Amino acid sequence: MPKTKMTLRLTRLGNVALLLGVLLAATIAGAQHKTGIVVPGEPWRDNRGELIQAHGGGILHLKDTWYWFGEDRTETNDPARRYVACYSSTDLVHWTYRRQVVALAEPEDLGAKWILERPKVFYNRKTHKFVMYVHLDGPGPSPAPGSFGYNVAKVGILTSDTVDGDYKWVRSLRPLDQESRDIGQFIDDDGSAYLIFESRPTKGFFIARLSADYLNVESKVAFIDAPLEGGAIVHYKGLYYALGSHLTGWRPNPNVYATAPSLAGPWSTMRDIAPPETNTYNSQSSMLIKVTGSKMTSVLYVGDRWSPKALWDSRYIWMPLSIDGEHMTLPEPRPWSIDVETGVTHILQP
Repeated sequence: MPKTKMTLRLTRLGNVALLLGVLLAATIAGAQHKTGIVVPGEPWRDNRGELIQAHGGGILHLKDTWYWFGEDRTETNDPARRYVACYSSTDLVHWTYRRQVVALAEPEDLGAKWILERPKVFYNRKTHKFVMYVHLDGPGPSPAPGSFGYNVAKVGILTSDTVDGDYKWVRSLRPLDQESRDIGQFIDDDGSAYLIFESRPTKGFFIARLSADYLNVESKVAFIDAPLEGGAIVHYKGLYYALGSHLTGWRPNPNVYATAPSLAGPWSTMRDIAPPETNTYNSQSSMLIKVTGSKMTSVLYVGDRWSPKALWDSRYIWMPLSIDGEHMTLPEPRPWSIDVETGVTHILQP
């Protein structure tokens, strides 16, 4: 065969292979909504076909339904307001849009570029109220030079009578009289509720118990002496695991974790959850979800892959974690599935 014809055929074969690869990737991404496959880093769409807007979010599990709350960064939102969206799912894969549960105008003297981030919702079984904590911030009335607009450093509290209702503003505070920026939530196996918050001046983050009505931060349980944000905790097989991200703004970094026999500690030294050169596979910790099924208990890493110039298109990195004693590892993200009834996860091989 002449060399030119052979070259042409090889080129065509290469093009076909490339096309098949593109189609395969598109098929896997599309299958996320049809076959129960999660594809980390790909666009994750709700029942309307719209991008899920639940950035920096939290998960609340009630009976057989999971509720995902997060920052709604939709481009068409009113820039003077801050929004939180709510989604529901019975399988952690297919998500139904409920509504914007927060569409808040500036509640206090925070400055025009005020901030509402990382909404976390708790359900109080005594008061039958849903209580939302948020990171509330802004430049304030007299911003300091170089503060980047994070001068207020508080939490905001909102409540609703229903899980997907209209959350009403209650108040703001500095928990335990400390500055508070990134927040996380933890609900222990006994139902007790805790707020996790990063305090820049103390160079660490607090684990604090909520009051009986969840409307206040009652007491310090532990202080982890490490300058971390994006705090998340899970209780698994007798150990507590606390995960956090270093302070690098929007840029991802090697997230680290520690373990302890109780929330009060003592906490171990920090370890990398993934190879440090991957920067946690270009993501930042937001939540750890424990799925207790009939066959096994799985723990899911919930992370954000931020896109600061297009926050509405920031992606999600969800992956089952590998946990062996004190060692917790985040595998390289690839398509996976979960059966919430059995707790069994399956990572698709490349």
